[in-house]
Amino acid sequence: MTRKPTDLVASPLGLHQPLAEVLRPRTLAEVVGQQHVLGPGMPLRLAFESGRPHSCILWGPPGVGKTTIARLMAYAFDAQFISISAVLGGVKDIREAVERAQVARDGLMQQHTLVFVDEVHRFNKSQQDAFLPHVESGLFTFIGATTENPSFEVNSALLSRAAVYVLQPLSVDDLKQIVALAQSQQALRAIEKEAVERLVAYSDGDARRLLNTLETLEMAAQQEQLAEITDAWLLKVLGERMRRYDKGGEQFYDTISALHKSVRGSDPDAALYWLVRMLDGGADPRYMARRLVRMASEDIGLADPRALRLALDCAEVYERLGSPEGELALAECVVYLAVAPKSNAVYKAYNAARALVKQDSTRPVPMHLRNAPTKLMKALDYGKGYRYAHDEEGGFAAGERYLPDGMDEPGFYQPVERGLEIKIAQKLRDMRARNAAVAVTAAAIDPDPQTP
Repeated sequence: MTRKPTDLVASPLGLHQPLAEVLRPRTLAEVVGQQHVLGPGMPLRLAFESGRPHSCILWGPPGVGKTTIARLMAYAFDAQFISISAVLGGVKDIREAVERAQVARDGLMQQHTLVFVDEVHRFNKSQQDAFLPHVESGLFTFIGATTENPSFEVNSALLSRAAVYVLQPLSVDDLKQIVALAQSQQALRAIEKEAVERLVAYSDGDARRLLNTLETLEMAAQQEQLAEITDAWLLKVLGERMRRYDKGGEQFYDTISALHKSVRGSDPDAALYWLVRMLDGGADPRYMARRLVRMASEDIGLADPRALRLALDCAEVYERLGSPEGELALAECVVYLAVAPKSNAVYKAYNAARALVKQDSTRPVPMHLRNAPTKLMKALDYGKGYRYAHDEEGGFAAGERYLPDGMDEPGFYQPVERGLEIKIAQKLRDMRARNAAVAVTAAAIDPDPQTP
């Protein structure tokens, strides 16, 4: 039976009911999207068909059906459904859920309970631990929903007792299907194809955002007595299109990772794309500038030392100009870093040196390298025998040692054959050859230096 628009926006008590709630699927077959877990033979569909509920974590971005799936699971198993918001709730809510589950279990109906915790990553460790004994005893089935990576945000003890199902943003076709559903239920008037395309892009994979926007558009169109929602009118109502962007969650770090890897991979177009994605989504340009400085030192290094200076200049330019003018400096820097010769030789050398120092003993500074600001220190031979490199041929004291006594050459820095490091590598080879020649000469003069 077709529902009228008034049925879609009002409850039996006459209270406004969001379109997203009214059009929420009543059966598994009505769920739009997520066929990789809900399709025939897929894991979550098999869980529904098994008749045995199990605890799980539903991980995915907003508006992809986490709450809907949890409700359908309770309905499929004829279980009492208790919803807790980790944003607003606390231990008191958990305690009340336990009491309600015990009453349902011990009552005449002997009904099982499904406890759904939205944004479960917002609960701290002790709050998450409060669920463990009841999950283990089988008092209720635990369903957690999270937009964050559960391996980072959910306690390992709770995570080990729950299957993890990864939900994906809805596709363009999925979102268009929802628009068609709203029209079939007479909740949305005629709408141009171009307007649908823009609306779907605006929703960015979020069904809840799409439905809320549809409801807003329908109300505005009704007030203006429009026969059809056009693309021009839609653009006027929505204003500048803003993409959903999580400034602190996993999507943020995935995107900065894509930018960094595009720069490292010498793809200026991809690097520009990810930079603009982050800026468009609300990332702080100052943070972006700091990351570009890191890329210049980590992935370009001495292959092109100008890159680090350019990154620092870009940060300074942004501080002077702000947005949007200063963002062009970020774009210039990203392109330069992407096309610059790459070397992580300094990065690797630094990490190797850190690893050695961490596990090595504290070796004393050789006497000839020590500072001798007092007469006593000079009398104790501090600094004795030190060769001042500027007084040597070519500004290089061939054969001089600067490492602790008894320590072999670690070979931390291995320049690559790219950019300026080609010349650096040649210079290092020349200096090592001169050191080796001095060592051969010294061995010829005194084949056994330990002999008095």
